[in-house]
Amino acid sequence: MPRRFHDAEELLPPATFIKRLLTIIYDGLICIAVLLVATWIYTMIAGWLTGWDRYQEMAESGTLGGDPLLTFILFLVLYLFFAYFWTRTGQTLAMQVWRIRIENLDGTSVSWSQALRRYVTAAAVFFVTLLASHYLGAITLVITLPAMLSLFWPINGLSVTDRISDSVVVQVPKQDKK
Repeated sequence: MPRRFHDAEELLPPATFIKRLLTIIYDGLICIAVLLVATWIYTMIAGWLTGWDRYQEMAESGTLGGDPLLTFILFLVLYLFFAYFWTRTGQTLAMQVWRIRIENLDGTSVSWSQALRRYVTAAAVFFVTLLASHYLGAITLVITLPAMLSLFWPINGLSVTDRISDSVVVQVPKQDKK
């Protein structure tokens, strides 16, 4: 059951690019902490399952360098992190600080599938950017950096991730203290 944030007739202004960018930076720092904890948990479980001596040998020989299972788990953990907050309150911690929220056009919370479309769209562009800069060098940032910015740059109030997920990022009005 979607949560209603405000009446469907009430239109909130779209979030500005600066607020979106500051939120991304803040959420990025939180994501680093979440990924560190998830990696630590994965390492503890993997070390326990394979045996600590064997796991240490694998780490020293470099065979743990490209673990696709860990990559998938970290991708999934970040999706669950964002989707949990987006579907419940429409806001991550950083979004609360900068007073912006993800919601449907009618003022209700987004669904898990909308959160997935939003997350995968952003992740795909970041992945292609990182891949291009790794294989083609830093000069590709001239091309890929505008692509990354276009993900979140609101054109007519909607960014690319907004359009793909059929949602909008709005500025939340200040609450009056009585």
